[in-house]
Amino acid sequence: MLAVLILGLQLLHRRLLRRVTPASWHRWLTPILGVIHAPLTLYMGLRLTGFSGLGLVDLLHPLARLGLAFQAITCIHLLVYGVLSGFWAFRRWMGQQVDRGPEDPARRRFLQHSLAGSLGALTVGAGLGVKEAYSEVEVVRLEVGAEGLPAGLDGLRIVHLTDLHAGPLLPSGRLRYWRALAERERPDLLVFTGDFVDSQPEELAPLLEAFRDFPAPLGRYAVLGNHDYFQDPRPLWEGLERIGVACLENRNVQVRRGDGVLAVMGLQDPMARDGRFQGVRFGPGPDPDAASAGLPPEAWRLCLTHRPTDWRWARRAGAHLTLAGHTHGGQINLIPGVSSARMLGPWTSGLYRDGGQALYVSRGLGVVGLPLRLAAAPELTVLTLRRHEIPTLKPARTLAS
Repeated sequence: MLAVLILGLQLLHRRLLRRVTPASWHRWLTPILGVIHAPLTLYMGLRLTGFSGLGLVDLLHPLARLGLAFQAITCIHLLVYGVLSGFWAFRRWMGQQVDRGPEDPARRRFLQHSLAGSLGALTVGAGLGVKEAYSEVEVVRLEVGAEGLPAGLDGLRIVHLTDLHAGPLLPSGRLRYWRALAERERPDLLVFTGDFVDSQPEELAPLLEAFRDFPAPLGRYAVLGNHDYFQDPRPLWEGLERIGVACLENRNVQVRRGDGVLAVMGLQDPMARDGRFQGVRFGPGPDPDAASAGLPPEAWRLCLTHRPTDWRWARRAGAHLTLAGHTHGGQINLIPGVSSARMLGPWTSGLYRDGGQALYVSRGLGVVGLPLRLAAAPELTVLTLRRHEIPTLKPARTLAS
């Protein structure tokens, strides 16, 4: 389906390019588009068949990303072309002039100049997106009030990290920077809610090195995300356990602080049911009964899940507070005030409540697909549990340079 979509887009793009480029360029358009998309096509074929010999998958991965990024340029060009064509037709209609067809010289010049301008705007926007993705991290410090929280858990600090996406788009120095920011907050608990790697288990190595021996008195806990199941997740489970990060896949642990018992539960991502897109199962997916098994009724329940849409399962497991990621806050939000993450569900970023249960969705730290963020700055979240209801839910936000 993806291959058919890409082919359709490029046929339309080729038709557009023939309209706005000199005739002497036309014979080169098809070969150039073919060269751009050959690595992506081959990479998709290798991934779907499961063949990974000769190092071809690793070699093609960055080139395939360029082909995938080109789809974004294609979509923007076609969208701009559609808007401009509509505007031109409206202008001609208002002026009661007869359009002389697609080869109208005035229309051709108008499209050429307008598309060149849109390409310039796209270049500027991409530069701003790269800057936002790789510069400051927004440290969100939020007090979460909860009735019935044991006195011993009052003031407990949790650092929540998600969607790190270690891989070709993430410099290793960035991981050390995130570690330093998290350690500076002196959390009682460090939690990760998935997407440690972009797609390959080998990409985890620099992350393990960066977060080794992280000081968190009450422990370090995690669940995997959908990207972590693109390949066999067992190397990720084993690697995280080696550095003291317990993976809570449909299970729980209990930690005590004073007279309070905190139950940290984890829900497995639905991708575990079909991690290689070939029917290979690595688990049952989210199982709230297994995640909450054996917990005493007095335990205050914190649930880790990758997808906000799995909040329904967390609530079924009795979670008082659920932490999730996955959305990236939309990552690239072109319309002010509108998150593109709405396509993934109603919970895009921030704190949500349903009666006595709460969900916090972090925008995460890394990027996927394109090395850009627009109106969705990378986020490191620090949550402090309080026994009483906080009068305002507006978090304290600071930029860490």
